[in-house]
Amino acid sequence: MAQFVVSEAESLLAANEKDLKSYKGDDLAMRDRLKLDQGKINGMAQSLDQLASEPDPLGVERYRFDHGNGMQVSNRTAPFGTVLIIYESRPDVTIEAAGIAFKSGNKILLKGGKESLHSNLALVELWHKALLQVDSSKDWVQYLKFNRTETQAFLQNPTEVIDLIVPRGGERLIAFVKQHATCPVIVSGRGNNFVYVDSTADLEMALQIIIDAKTTKISACNALDKVLIAADLPRKQEFLMRLVAELRKSKVTIHTDEQLSELENTLPISDESLWYEEFLEYRIVLGQVYDLHEAIDKINKYGGGHSAAIVTTDTQKADEFMVRIDAAAVYHNASTRFTDGGQFGLGGELAISTDKLHQRGPIGLQHLVTNKWFVKGNGQIRN
Repeated sequence: MAQFVVSEAESLLAANEKDLKSYKGDDLAMRDRLKLDQGKINGMAQSLDQLASEPDPLGVERYRFDHGNGMQVSNRTAPFGTVLIIYESRPDVTIEAAGIAFKSGNKILLKGGKESLHSNLALVELWHKALLQVDSSKDWVQYLKFNRTETQAFLQNPTEVIDLIVPRGGERLIAFVKQHATCPVIVSGRGNNFVYVDSTADLEMALQIIIDAKTTKISACNALDKVLIAADLPRKQEFLMRLVAELRKSKVTIHTDEQLSELENTLPISDESLWYEEFLEYRIVLGQVYDLHEAIDKINKYGGGHSAAIVTTDTQKADEFMVRIDAAAVYHNASTRFTDGGQFGLGGELAISTDKLHQRGPIGLQHLVTNKWFVKGNGQIRN
């Protein structure tokens, strides 16, 4: 499949161009996720190559116990069965999700958004070509060309057994799937990620981390939305003025809380609901907190449970922050943009889960498995 993605790059770009021309929305994040270029195609091939080199996740023994009655008891990894992923506008999901599912022994049903239909169908056609070339059934990777009504009907009364559903998109999509699904759902939830700049922070480092996390890819769920500044930060005003200036260079709209409302070129927070919002656009909130504990409380109240970072030279504060923050990924002196299956060494990801069961954070190859008990005896009975 990696070879086909490279050799058929021209036809994939042509299919993607049809989708781009058909897309009439003004959602910058949606368009960014939808667009393919040679760099993204190369990235698809690289992720497949990395995935191919990973160990087989099936049949891995997690536990062994020799019973006193002579039975041998072990627990091994096993496939879920059939996985349905419903996603918006991202052709690269058609690559990573199908690749991870196939290698972990799962059949996958792909339900992409209408805005990426041509791109997704072109990729699925290549999947079928690749599967047939190694004498495997095309049924391992199927694409569902359903509208919203048909999708709802399928969720409520699937025509085949579905063992797991992963909605990957905005909150409305996730709510729709959870409302109508009749099997387990893993939520790939909202970002709304925070950075806390502690009073002992290296200010140059803090600036670079914030700019990277906010501006390098606004369509990513690991992008930054909120920044909390310690009230006793040395050279605080100078730092804030530099931060505002750098954010303005990328045309970021900056909202501030009451304590920072005097900053020039910023807008006041009009409603508390803004603290809960994942932006996926060039917007950010800057707020001030009294200390580490207030920062932790605020992040745990408003954050999406995805990623949060602290910038500090105090390792004791960093350790407390990382233990107490309720998020899938926590960082000390690093950008939240690293919350990604590839960056975490997983060879890509099916999704990034903000649920705590059965897997939290990036769901990679080794996570798209369940487990199974194997018991070997020679006639033992309980009584």
